[in-house]
Amino acid sequence: MSNVIFLYGNDEFAIARKLKDFEADFADPTTADMNTARLEARTMSEDELNNAVNAMPFLAPKRLVILGNPSSKYNNPTTRKKFEEFLSNVPDSARLVIHELIEPKEVDKHWLTKWADKNSTAIRTQAFMLPRQKDMPGWIVNEAKNQGGKIEPGAASKLAEMVGVDTRQAGMEIAKLLAYANWARPVTGSDVEAVCIVTSQQSVFDFVDALSLGNGKSAQHLLHRLLENEDAFSLWGMVVRQFRLLIQTREILDGRGNQDDVARALGVHPFVAEKTTGQAKRFSIESLESIYHKLLRIDEDVKTGQISLDLALDTLVVELTK
Repeated sequence: MSNVIFLYGNDEFAIARKLKDFEADFADPTTADMNTARLEARTMSEDELNNAVNAMPFLAPKRLVILGNPSSKYNNPTTRKKFEEFLSNVPDSARLVIHELIEPKEVDKHWLTKWADKNSTAIRTQAFMLPRQKDMPGWIVNEAKNQGGKIEPGAASKLAEMVGVDTRQAGMEIAKLLAYANWARPVTGSDVEAVCIVTSQQSVFDFVDALSLGNGKSAQHLLHRLLENEDAFSLWGMVVRQFRLLIQTREILDGRGNQDDVARALGVHPFVAEKTTGQAKRFSIESLESIYHKLLRIDEDVKTGQISLDLALDTLVVELTK
């Protein structure tokens, strides 16, 4: 069995869940952190990757190394060839899990999926693609079951209309709905209407609005209100996702697309497309890419314990509104 696993696709929620499954594989949670390295290709050095993969595991059969977005670092034929050679020589003492967001139309021509097809003994692949809009009600029914509850088909269809194909948002809404029903009965359509106004999503829109307008005081107030009602890491995922949507939307607008093109291309609900299109018009593609790089650095600092997520978010507000 290969020691290298490549997770790819455009369903970030599913990939994140699979990564947690790998982290949960350690029999002894007390040694899990000592045997786990999380690296972001954009910010790591070659030595960091080499050391993480070749270090001996501590009281465990294998180390787990998670590497995100390799294409951001290995972006030319020379560096990619060297990386592919590295992948072929990962020792049995390590499990290297690579993950990258790839749109369906890019899969067949992506350098790493092409290499994986030719080197199936060296690397295993697993695809995670967003469901189609028409398949979302079924996805929601299954996700409710995965979370230990049930949802009526009509309620699933109503929720699908609200969230589009945003699986992360759908997962969070399902968790709220099941808690609302106390896991004692199936979630109904009236439950969806009562609970799923997608208030957190709206608050994230308001938060990004404040950032785009340079209103630090308002952004800080909205951030702290969100942190009172949401898990910090769930909120972080929503903020990162929103800026990624803004980059994609800005690219569509720069290509003379419109709000309908945004909804269609990104598979989001018209409400999300409307809000995101309005926000994207306030940024240049260069400023959005700069912000996204800041988010990636924060993600790395939080995961390596250099800063708490709450403080990192406060610092981000100051940097973007000063």
